[in-house]
Amino acid sequence: MLRDVTAVRYVTPLRSGGSVPGVVEADDLGTYVVKFTGSAQGRKALVAEVIVGELARALGLRFPELVLVHFDPAIADGEPHQEVRELHGASAGLNLGMDHLPGAADFTPEVARTFPVDPLEAGRIVWLDALTVNVDRTVHSSNLMVWPTFGIAPPRLWLIDHGAALVFHHRWDASDPEKAYDFRHHALGHYAPDVRAADAELAPKVTRELLRAITAEVPDAWLAAEAGFAAPDDVRAAYVDYLHARVRASAAWLPTDFPTREELAAEEALRAARTQQGRPAWLKRVPDLHGKPDAEQDWSVHLG
Repeated sequence: MLRDVTAVRYVTPLRSGGSVPGVVEADDLGTYVVKFTGSAQGRKALVAEVIVGELARALGLRFPELVLVHFDPAIADGEPHQEVRELHGASAGLNLGMDHLPGAADFTPEVARTFPVDPLEAGRIVWLDALTVNVDRTVHSSNLMVWPTFGIAPPRLWLIDHGAALVFHHRWDASDPEKAYDFRHHALGHYAPDVRAADAELAPKVTRELLRAITAEVPDAWLAAEAGFAAPDDVRAAYVDYLHARVRASAAWLPTDFPTREELAAEEALRAARTQQGRPAWLKRVPDLHGKPDAEQDWSVHLG
């Protein structure tokens, strides 16, 4: 069961993404990155966070603990930005928190050039993303963190931010469990991910029983307004049916075609050249910032 905590101190908003999550301290003495129900992404993003995050943890991947956070906007009265205050006002009540990893840093393309990742670990992460149709773990937006363990063990990869996964739940009537997705530019594609070994290891673990237990963690209120379903349990059953059918059809969507580092570099150089050619002469002296991740920063104070 996801634990319930109450936010007692608002620390800061995070502006690295469109949802503007916030760092809070809670009554269990923990610090969490909170994603708010009133954000532009809506409650389906929180549903995806719970289902994919808890599935990752159940499969043995490193993912921070999730908690349900009771949030009173009054604790953030000192927030100076009106749009953030409006977000808080629209999010009173139950929200989703992710355990803060102090000292964690973005898994950027620069980090990826020297950071070792085992092909099987890469394969497990790619497999989970393909299963859950996560379209937001690219070379420019990895949603992966490197967390140092301060000499206890080597730094390791942690997964975060799955709000863009489960894209099928935006159009249930058009969902196809066998649909393939293009993972050529997955953040871990150049580590030769062993997705076949991951499929053999992980697919048998994704049972209906596991999926029912995970979807039961999603609060009714985040499912109640789902069009085309009579009750929250009907929505949960739809998630279970889809994901169970998809895992059984892994041969149809298992991604295997990944570019090498050299091919990625060549594609990036070609893209940059085309962008530069299309610019007026006076703009050609301006650096091309297109495609730069808004998460190119030190994540030592936050994650999410």
